[in-house]
Amino acid sequence: MEALDFFPDSPTGDFCDSVLRHFSKSDQEDSQRLCATVGAMTQELKEQNLPLSPIAYFGATCSSLDRLGSEPDSPPHVVQSLATVLSLLLPRIPVAVLKKKGDFVSRMVVTVLRLNSVTEVTLTSGLKCLAQLLIAGDKVNWSDLSQNYGVLIGYLTDSRSKVRRQSHLCIRDVLQSLRGTPVLAPASEAISNLFERFLLLAGGSNANSSEGVKGAQEVLYVLDALKDSLPLMSMKYTTTILKYYKTLLELRQPLVTRRVTDSLNVVCTYPNIEVSAEALLDLLSFLAVSVSASEASPVSLTFNARLLSSGMMKVQSLNRQLCVIKLPVVFSALKDILGSEHEEAIFSATEAFKMLIDGCIDEGLIKQGVDQIIHAQSDRKSGPTIIEKVCAIIESLLDYHYSVAWDMAFQVVSTMFDKLGYYSSYFMKGTIKNLADMQSLPDEDFPYRKQLHECVGSALGAMGPETFLGILPLNFQANDLSEVNVWLFPILKQHIVGARLGFFCETLLGLVEEMKQRSRRLGLEGKVFSSRSADALVYSVWSLLPSFCNYPLDTAKSFKDLLKPICSALDEEHDIRGIICSSLQILIQQNKRIKEGKDDADGAEICPAKQRAISHYTPEIAGENLNVLTASAPQLLKLLSGIFMKSTVDEGGSLQSTIGEFASIAHKNVVRTLFKNTMERLLEVTQQAGVAEASNMQVDNSSSKSSLFLKRARLIDLAVSLLPGLDEPALNLLFIAIKPALQDVDGLIQKKAYKVLSIILRNQKGFLSAKLEELLKLMIEVLPSLHFSAKRHRLDCLYELITHASKVDPNLRRHEILSSFLTEIILALKEANKKTRNRAYEVLVQIGHEYGDQDDGGQREHLFNMVARGLAGETPHMISAAVKGLARLAYEFSDLVSSAYKLLPSTYLLLQRKNREIIKANLGLLKVLVAKSQAEGLQAHLASLVEGLLKWQDDTKNHFKAKVKLLLEMLVRKCGIDAVKAVMPEEHMKLLTNIRKIKARKEKKQAVSSVESKSHLSKATTSRLSRWNHTKIFSDFGDDDTDDSDVEMASGQKSKASSKLKSKASTLRSKKTRRAEKSLPEDLLDQLEDEPLDLLDRHKTRSALRSSSNLKRKQDSDDEPEFDPEGRLIINEGRKPKKVAASDPDSDRRSEAPSHFSVGSSRNNQKRRKTSESGWAYTGSEYASKKAGGDVKRKDKLEPYAYWPLDRKMMSRRPEHRAAARKGMASVVKMTKKLEGKSTSTALSSKFMKSRKIQKKGGKRKR
Repeated sequence: MEALDFFPDSPTGDFCDSVLRHFSKSDQEDSQRLCATVGAMTQELKEQNLPLSPIAYFGATCSSLDRLGSEPDSPPHVVQSLATVLSLLLPRIPVAVLKKKGDFVSRMVVTVLRLNSVTEVTLTSGLKCLAQLLIAGDKVNWSDLSQNYGVLIGYLTDSRSKVRRQSHLCIRDVLQSLRGTPVLAPASEAISNLFERFLLLAGGSNANSSEGVKGAQEVLYVLDALKDSLPLMSMKYTTTILKYYKTLLELRQPLVTRRVTDSLNVVCTYPNIEVSAEALLDLLSFLAVSVSASEASPVSLTFNARLLSSGMMKVQSLNRQLCVIKLPVVFSALKDILGSEHEEAIFSATEAFKMLIDGCIDEGLIKQGVDQIIHAQSDRKSGPTIIEKVCAIIESLLDYHYSVAWDMAFQVVSTMFDKLGYYSSYFMKGTIKNLADMQSLPDEDFPYRKQLHECVGSALGAMGPETFLGILPLNFQANDLSEVNVWLFPILKQHIVGARLGFFCETLLGLVEEMKQRSRRLGLEGKVFSSRSADALVYSVWSLLPSFCNYPLDTAKSFKDLLKPICSALDEEHDIRGIICSSLQILIQQNKRIKEGKDDADGAEICPAKQRAISHYTPEIAGENLNVLTASAPQLLKLLSGIFMKSTVDEGGSLQSTIGEFASIAHKNVVRTLFKNTMERLLEVTQQAGVAEASNMQVDNSSSKSSLFLKRARLIDLAVSLLPGLDEPALNLLFIAIKPALQDVDGLIQKKAYKVLSIILRNQKGFLSAKLEELLKLMIEVLPSLHFSAKRHRLDCLYELITHASKVDPNLRRHEILSSFLTEIILALKEANKKTRNRAYEVLVQIGHEYGDQDDGGQREHLFNMVARGLAGETPHMISAAVKGLARLAYEFSDLVSSAYKLLPSTYLLLQRKNREIIKANLGLLKVLVAKSQAEGLQAHLASLVEGLLKWQDDTKNHFKAKVKLLLEMLVRKCGIDAVKAVMPEEHMKLLTNIRKIKARKEKKQAVSSVESKSHLSKATTSRLSRWNHTKIFSDFGDDDTDDSDVEMASGQKSKASSKLKSKASTLRSKKTRRAEKSLPEDLLDQLEDEPLDLLDRHKTRSALRSSSNLKRKQDSDDEPEFDPEGRLIINEGRKPKKVAASDPDSDRRSEAPSHFSVGSSRNNQKRRKTSESGWAYTGSEYASKKAGGDVKRKDKLEPYAYWPLDRKMMSRRPEHRAAARKGMASVVKMTKKLEGKSTSTALSSKFMKSRKIQKKGGKRKR
């Protein structure tokens, strides 16, 4: 029966309507009877003029049930319906009424429950009624509740599943209501006594077999009830039952164990539960000891891992000391689960490891272990501490036994490193060495290289580079440079944070000097390769400097020591200038952010090592660091300025950026002095250039350092680099200096001047406000002398001016300024330079955003109309540029699509013109409209779109037919094939048929493709951002556009990758398993001198893997390049020696010599030979003979054969190439009959001799 404890009332609030609305649609007989009973009751109440309230229904139901309960032969279905009505009414009755009538109702319900012909529905309804009465009644005296509670307990082990389940739910609800009251203890005691009684009945020695079976079944029923009720019971009886749980677990019966662990899981995950930590921990410890990865199922292992994790976290919240004691036992159990081959169990064990490491291991436990290690270094008699045991278990996860789950093990080890932090060096030294040993494993046997490096990086971040390199050194002292641990450099660069600059100065720079001396010595000895390797190591050490400057701990103390080697390196070593400049920028920027309160620490994104490093920084410390950097600013600014002026190329602008950073923190007088000197030199160079030009001297305009123009450009760049530290007079002086340069005839100078002006306008808003009118006038005056190379930076200046004017005077003034420069911006959309063209599009869009941010919503449409005025231009260049601008605005702003539709008549007219430039732009506009419009909007313009696309001039139709076809395909995808067909002209139906067939073919191909290929295709076509690509939209050919281009433009979101961690790990493990099966050949035992291989010994196993891989490489790759001891490649001229073949008594020794065909082959044929795995191609030389002119048959070998090499020209699209390739094949086919029965060498030799004769005749004729 579809009964509910409570369901919403009807809109009228009538109980009868609620029941009928809920049950009347049911086909069950019980539901129909219930509706009939409620209907009859409603009619009776109406006849007696009683209100149709829940209390009236309650009174009628109770009187009817009381009468039927006293009759011995009451109709069961009537009693059932009334009991159901009562269970539905009680939640709607006020608590005061229930308390007053509670005794009467409870006696009546108990009487009904004891009837002989009671049904299951009646029993479940009656139990609900008793539970409601217990919940609503007083909870002071247990005697008032014991009778009804005893009735509920009595049905706890009922044989009928629905009744039993309802009893469990009712007891749970009652216990929930009793929490915090004095009657909770006796209620819990009743359940505990019942559990004990059934346990004794099931296992009692005096019980017969039938009673024992019944008792065992009832124990299972009680366990089912305890799953819901145990977390709600009082602490005393919960502890008692947990002790019984341990006894039941010792039976190792699956049915019992599953119920016990389910109940235990509820206890561990239930919030605010009162439970004994000792009893719970004892039970979890027993469960951990009994975990067996070989015997348990994957589901059981997964559940046990999660249970141990949640259980230990519960114990930790109750009693931390007890939790810590049993951590090694639980970690050992999780280690066994991690060693299983079940994916879900491995993942759960990994998560459990990480949760327990983060939650149960605290600083007190770590310091306790550290103190014992420090105080017991000389003579330690005590056993290992808890943290040492835990770390030993974590280290054992790197054994070969767990190789299938190494990727997960690395995560656990990384978590342990992050938790231990600096103290990792006390407990995890062996782990770091094991990780280093795993680095030497070959790739085919070790697919987790990336995870290994991340784990090593966690260790580095935890203990710092100083301690880390003490355990795992770079090994620069090795005699052979190939033994240096160069694989550590990428890890060091990525994970060093919060280190000491003093360590870099004292230790690493010392290694740099030693390696420089070694490089010079090797160069003098003629070992060029080794010398270059040493130089590469020097560069690698310097490349660590940016990482050491990432929140260093001793900037104020050690930067002075670092200053001298930095200045020396900047002056002498060109290759590392970029590294040093980026390091200095990091130092200044980080300290400025900390001092200004702009902390970039984000707990969700940042690593623990960086969090610890940032935690050491305060605004006071950052201020001290900046004071030290400011003190060194004069020296560094002078040095960097000199280097900048001497260098020809400032790679990445690193020198300029560094000068700007130091100018922002240096004293004003320092920056002022340097700027003054720079401007004086600029004036001098400018005067020299003017004199030279006036004297008609030829000024060298190349990249030479002595060029006056180049010096002038470098001085302008240097001046603008000092902009962050300039005051207002200096800024005005810089502006005066660049004004003449805006009209300079040299493109480089003009470009630099516009660039400087754009930087000033972007960063100095006060200057822009003060000189707005002067700047607007200046931009108009210098326009006639504009050089094409300076247009991009001029666009930056125009954008700053237009946006600033819109903020200052958003009405008339803004439109006037925009009108002055909009034509220039539109024409820039057609620039040949890609960067200028892109910047023009960006400026147009940014202006549109500025207009949209204003309160007046029609401003953006006004901009659109201003651009549309360009359609009336006189030149195709202007018209096409305006169309491109309209397309870009419609693409960016969806609210302009409707305005763009108004231009369709003009677009169709422009398509009729014979100018390809105009047609190409208009097709791009139509493509944007189709892609950005909804299907409903396209339907209204579909007929005109199709007609306009197909109405062409003859000389341009073929040129753009691919793009037109693409637009029609987009219309088909948007509107459907039927809608397009309805408006398609009859003469173009073949084109639509072709589109339909292509679409059907693609859909069929995708349908039969595999799941992997479909997911790859989906990722390739939907994971791109919707970005403007004018080259694709306005291209001449349709091949540049993908089928999903409209989807790309219509959607602006990036789809998320669907890769999952577990599936990825599973794939890696499956590959690892397959490789491991091949990594231990059977003959490996012979190589170990009859000593059995211990697979549990990590070092022996790894050495065996390395030796086997080396043997495999030696056997399979004789074609590997040879190197001398200095690393130089050895090239053997001529033919390489063949491998020693097996002895054959019938083989001719002279067959080893090449045949005359192989000797006469050209170099091209030799280059096209393919080598096999053994390193040699099959040439047929074993059939050659010096005595005979052809090939020789060999005993027990195949007959000689010939083949014609395939020519890639056969696949060429050009007919002449295919004909030339077939010509050679045709000659082979024609000669088959003529050469039938002859050997290969005979046929080829005759052809060869014939060609030689022809060549000789040709030579004679020439003579």
